[in-house]
Amino acid sequence: MAMIIFLAFSLLFHGALGELICEQLPVDLCAYSIATSGQRCLLENYKEIDGTVKYQCMTSEIFVDSFNGWIESDECVSSCGLHRETVGVSSDNLLQPQFLARLCSDECYQACPNIVDLYSNMALGEGTYLPALCANPCRAKHQARSNGDAAPASGTVAQAPEAAIFGRC
Repeated sequence: MAMIIFLAFSLLFHGALGELICEQLPVDLCAYSIATSGQRCLLENYKEIDGTVKYQCMTSEIFVDSFNGWIESDECVSSCGLHRETVGVSSDNLLQPQFLARLCSDECYQACPNIVDLYSNMALGEGTYLPALCANPCRAKHQARSNGDAAPASGTVAQAPEAAIFGRC
């Protein structure tokens, strides 16, 4: 009996002593946070029966080697061009020149290692390397977009809006 009481109090105090559990985070701190377990937290949405959209913080299957128990600062979220209301996680941002410029800026790249780690891993998943993407966004962006497919014939594609920022990619 004493052992059961001890285990119950241990579990209770373990959460009270600073363990970060995604499902217990308020939605305005969820995105870009990391649970004590090393898993990234994701903001997810769902519809109620009446049709209203609700948000909840969930534990993802994505593990991180460092930063356990991390809540990203508002300064990093802002300087990296991100938003706390971001639902899920996607590498699509890596193809947006405005986002890439913010991510590669010194204010983000040098000061926000958690966010850089997240997008570095996403870039690797897309077949490119974030430092290469920051150094030469046109080449890396083409590699990420092509995924082995042939590029369209030159002169047949209108210039994309991002080309105004990066030149002709």
